[in-house]
Amino acid sequence: MGYCYSVSRAKTRFDWDPDKDAGNQGKHGVSFSRAQYAFADPQRVIANDETHSQTEERFYCFGEVDGGVLTVRFTCRASVIRIIGAGYWCKGKAIHECENEQGEFR
Repeated sequence: MGYCYSVSRAKTRFDWDPDKDAGNQGKHGVSFSRAQYAFADPQRVIANDETHSQTEERFYCFGEVDGGVLTVRFTCRASVIRIIGAGYWCKGKAIHECENEQGEFR
C-alpha cells in the first residue's frame, strides 16, 4: 500500500451520492459531511485503494475525527474529492498510528 500526504483541504471541494451517504449512515453511523473532517487532520494518511481501483483510481484517507480515526474511501474527479464510504475501522486506526509513530511525512 503506497502513501502520500498531499491533500489540501483549504480549496478542496467534496461531493457524494446522497443515497450512498444515507446507506453509509445506516450501516456505519457516519455521514459523508462528517467524513470531510478526516482530511483536516494534519496527521492524516492518504493511501491507494488498490483493491477497488478497477475502473478509476481510489484512495483511503485515515484521519482523526471526534476522538477516533475515521477511514474514508474516496476518488478524485477533476478538483473534487468524491466520498464513496466512511467508517471507524480498526485497520485504519492501526495504519494512522503506525505512520504517525514512524514520522514518515512526505
